[in-house]
Amino acid sequence: MRMNMFVDAFTLGMRPTAAGNALLIGVGAWLGTIMLFNVWVLIWPNQKKVLGLVEATADQIAKARRVAFLASRTNTMLSIPMLMSMVGYGHGAFFI
Repeated sequence: MRMNMFVDAFTLGMRPTAAGNALLIGVGAWLGTIMLFNVWVLIWPNQKKVLGLVEATADQIAKARRVAFLASRTNTMLSIPMLMSMVGYGHGAFFI
C-alpha cells in the first residue's frame, strides 16, 4: 500500500489505480523534491564559496552569491504551496 501511494504521488495520480488525493500530495512531493535539489545542487555549493570554505575568485564569489540568493528565494516561494498541498492531503483537500 505505501509503495503504491509513493508511485501514485510522483505520477500525480495519473495511474488508473491511483488514490483519490494522489495529485494533491504529488504536487507537494514534487515541490519538496525541487527544493531539495535547490539546496544540495545550488545553494550549499555556492554558499561554501561565499563563506570562504572553498577557494574562489572575487568574480566567482559574486556569481555564487547571486545564484545562492535566487535559489534560496525560489525555495521560500515554493515552501507555502508545498506545505499547503501536503497539509491539504491529510485535511480533505482544502484548496481543490
